[in-house]
Amino acid sequence: MKKTIADLDFSKDNGLVPVIVQDVNTKDVLTLAYANKESLELTQKTGNSWFWSRSRKKLWMKGEESGNVQNVKEILVDCDSDAVIYLVEPTGPACHTGEKVCFHNDLG
Repeated sequence: MKKTIADLDFSKDNGLVPVIVQDVNTKDVLTLAYANKESLELTQKTGNSWFWSRSRKKLWMKGEESGNVQNVKEILVDCDSDAVIYLVEPTGPACHTGEKVCFHNDLG
Protein backbone atom coordinates (compact mmCIF):
# COMPACT_ATOMS: atom_id res chain seq x y z
CA MET A 1 0.00 0.00 0.00
CA LYS A 2 1.35 3.42 -0.97
CA LYS A 3 1.59 5.91 1.93
CA THR A 4 2.33 9.63 2.01
CA ILE A 5 3.89 11.82 4.70
CA ALA A 6 0.36 12.98 5.55
CA ASP A 7 -0.49 9.38 6.50
CA LEU A 8 2.25 9.21 9.16
CA ASP A 9 1.39 9.43 12.86
CA PHE A 10 3.68 12.06 14.41
CA SER A 11 1.60 12.27 17.62
CA LYS A 12 3.42 9.62 19.70
CA ASP A 13 6.85 11.23 20.11
CA ASN A 14 6.60 15.02 20.08
CA GLY A 15 6.12 15.30 16.32
CA LEU A 16 8.79 12.72 15.46
CA VAL A 17 8.89 9.22 14.03
CA PRO A 18 11.79 6.79 14.51
CA VAL A 19 13.82 6.08 11.39
CA ILE A 20 15.75 2.84 10.98
CA VAL A 21 18.49 3.34 8.40
CA GLN A 22 19.38 0.14 6.57
CA ASP A 23 21.91 -0.57 3.82
CA VAL A 24 19.86 -1.47 0.75
CA ASN A 25 22.50 -3.96 -0.46
CA THR A 26 23.84 -5.67 2.67
CA LYS A 27 20.69 -5.22 4.82
CA ASP A 28 22.92 -4.05 7.71
CA VAL A 29 21.08 -1.81 10.17
CA LEU A 30 23.22 1.32 10.10
CA THR A 31 21.56 3.55 12.68
CA LEU A 32 18.38 4.69 14.38
CA ALA A 33 17.44 8.36 14.19
CA TYR A 34 14.29 10.49 14.25
CA ALA A 35 12.47 12.50 11.60
CA ASN A 36 9.81 15.16 11.62
CA LYS A 37 7.61 16.09 8.68
CA GLU A 38 10.13 18.59 7.30
CA SER A 39 13.07 16.17 7.40
CA LEU A 40 11.02 13.52 5.59
CA GLU A 41 10.07 16.07 2.94
CA LEU A 42 13.74 17.02 2.50
CA THR A 43 14.69 13.34 2.24
CA GLN A 44 12.14 12.79 -0.52
CA LYS A 45 13.13 16.02 -2.31
CA THR A 46 16.93 15.58 -2.18
CA GLY A 47 17.40 11.80 -2.08
CA ASN A 48 19.71 12.19 0.94
CA SER A 49 18.85 11.13 4.48
CA TRP A 50 17.60 14.01 6.66
CA PHE A 51 16.69 13.81 10.33
CA TRP A 52 15.69 15.88 13.35
CA SER A 53 18.32 16.09 16.07
CA ARG A 54 16.60 15.75 19.43
CA SER A 55 19.67 17.03 21.30
CA ARG A 56 20.49 19.99 19.04
CA LYS A 57 16.84 20.69 18.16
CA LYS A 58 17.54 21.16 14.47
CA LEU A 59 17.42 19.49 11.08
CA TRP A 60 20.52 17.68 9.90
CA MET A 61 21.55 15.77 6.81
CA LYS A 62 23.71 12.69 7.27
CA GLY A 63 27.11 13.53 5.83
CA GLU A 64 26.78 17.32 5.91
CA GLU A 65 29.94 17.48 8.06
CA SER A 66 31.64 14.09 7.48
CA GLY A 67 30.88 13.72 3.77
CA ASN A 68 29.45 10.25 4.48
CA VAL A 69 26.09 10.87 2.85
CA GLN A 70 23.39 8.25 2.51
CA ASN A 71 21.58 8.04 -0.82
CA VAL A 72 18.00 7.04 -0.03
CA LYS A 73 16.66 4.45 -2.46
CA GLU A 74 13.34 3.70 -0.78
CA ILE A 75 11.34 4.69 2.30
CA LEU A 76 9.19 2.03 3.94
CA VAL A 77 6.41 2.75 6.45
CA ASP A 78 5.41 0.31 9.20
CA CYS A 79 1.88 -1.04 9.64
CA ASP A 80 0.95 1.57 12.29
CA SER A 81 2.35 4.47 10.21
CA ASP A 82 4.50 5.61 13.14
CA ALA A 83 8.00 4.46 12.08
CA VAL A 84 9.94 4.32 8.83
CA ILE A 85 12.95 2.65 7.27
CA TYR A 86 15.31 4.47 4.94
CA LEU A 87 16.90 1.95 2.57
CA VAL A 88 20.16 3.65 1.61
CA GLU A 89 23.39 3.33 -0.30
CA PRO A 90 25.96 4.73 2.14
CA THR A 91 29.07 6.51 0.88
CA GLY A 92 30.99 5.86 4.08
CA PRO A 93 30.59 4.87 7.71
CA ALA A 94 27.21 5.53 9.34
CA CYS A 95 28.51 6.14 12.85
CA HIS A 96 30.09 9.41 13.99
CA THR A 97 32.83 7.28 15.62
CA GLY A 98 33.94 6.02 12.20
CA GLU A 99 32.40 2.56 12.65
CA LYS A 100 30.46 1.17 9.69
CA VAL A 101 27.28 0.88 11.79
CA CYS A 102 26.17 2.57 15.01
CA PHE A 103 25.22 -0.78 16.55
CA HIS A 104 28.74 -2.10 17.27
CA ASN A 105 28.72 -2.41 21.07
CA ASP A 106 27.69 -5.59 22.90
CA LEU A 107 25.45 -5.27 25.94
CA GLY A 108 27.16 -7.45 28.51
